[in-house]
Order: sequence, then C-alpha cells, then structure tokens
Amino acid sequence: MEAELHNLEDRIKTLAALCQQLRSENVELRQTVLVLKNDNRRLNDKVEGAKTRVDALLARLPAEEGSEEEAE
Repeated sequence: MEAELHNLEDRIKTLAALCQQLRSENVELRQTVLVLKNDNRRLNDKVEGAKTRVDALLARLPAEEGSEEEAE
C-alpha cells in the first residue's frame, strides 16, 4: 500500500512539473504569436504602401495608344 502511495506521489509530482512546463511554454508561444502578428501587420502595411505607390506611378505613365497598332 505504501509503495502504491509513493508511486502515486511520484506521478503527481511528474504531472505537476509537466503542467508548469506547459504553462511556461504556453506563455512563450503567446508572446511569439504577438510578435509575429505585429510583424505581419507591419509587413502588410508596407505591401499596401508599395501597392499604392505602384498604382500612382502607373497612373502617371502615358497611355500606350499606338503601341498595339505598331506591333501588328
């Protein structure tokens, strides 16, 4: 009986340690997710800015009216 209690105590200690390890890992993963979300948001903003600048540059280009006729 005492051996069973000791075995149970060991298993509970192991479970408690695993639980603490998983909590710590969860905190780290949540922090990583926040950093990656911020990076993703920043990069998406840069992409949108680049799209806007490209669209503005394309709008400033002269129309290519005669280029199709010359190619034929």
